[in-house]
Amino acid sequence: MSSIKMITALGTPLTPEEELHIPGLEAHIHDQLAHGINGFLVAGTMGLMQLLTESTYRQLVEQSVQFNAGKAEILVGVGDTSFVRTRDRIRIVEQFDIDGVVALAPFFIKYSQEDLVDYYLSLAELSSKPLYLYDLPQTTGTKLEVETVLKLAEHPNIHGIKCSDHFVTIRPVLDTIGDEFRVIVAQPNLMDVLLRSGVREHLDGIYGLVPEWIEKMVAATESEDWNELALIQQDLSELLRLLVTSSAPLFSTVTTILNMRGIPGNFAPRPMRPLTAAEQTQLAEHPLIQKIFTGKTVSSVEA
Repeated sequence: MSSIKMITALGTPLTPEEELHIPGLEAHIHDQLAHGINGFLVAGTMGLMQLLTESTYRQLVEQSVQFNAGKAEILVGVGDTSFVRTRDRIRIVEQFDIDGVVALAPFFIKYSQEDLVDYYLSLAELSSKPLYLYDLPQTTGTKLEVETVLKLAEHPNIHGIKCSDHFVTIRPVLDTIGDEFRVIVAQPNLMDVLLRSGVREHLDGIYGLVPEWIEKMVAATESEDWNELALIQQDLSELLRLLVTSSAPLFSTVTTILNMRGIPGNFAPRPMRPLTAAEQTQLAEHPLIQKIFTGKTVSSVEA
């Protein structure tokens, strides 16, 4: 088994009524497992937990555990706007066979580092599952500072951090704690550099779109084929640029690509608009998107 951990932040496929699209979720998970993905973040930022109803959220976790069938690690996003709301999310999901809960810094209101220490320590005390911090300051508006992370890492039920900020902000934690505390990075533009330097735990939502590329990156790392690794990274970075520079909504673009993979469902709940027919055609004809599906039959699955 590979020592490299590749964790896909799953999207949440929805029906036109914005309930869970169960066949879409099953197809999404099986597609990832078929390409060697060995971890999932369910209901994370990619899964848009905060936009789901409580019943859909509960069903999402339950069905993800069922479809995964113990094959990959399952972490679940629980972070909400306050202690009590996050506590209630933990209470919902800890009844399922999951490997940990992942909590964003609370958002909407700005909190101090002292507030965050109290918040996470309190969550760690009540959770029956391992707790992971989630640093995403570009979305939450609140940064988990190194000193805060190091203090929280002393708690026996805080097992690690998922860091979506730049790698330099979490490097001191890696250097100080080492293997005693998991540092899972979301740096899809730097994966070749980080893999080559020995960083072994990676997580991102883009893996869901191109799991075969991620599988090849793992193989290239294990064989020390650094040229191959760099070439795949170039394609991955170009795909990221395409997604973030498009005038179309990001999650609607993700929906179109996943539907092309044969995964039904809408991954962009309202008020995000769907792609127009012209935008779908333009996306499908892009050379990079064509490259993803080389050798495959491009599906026209409807959401």
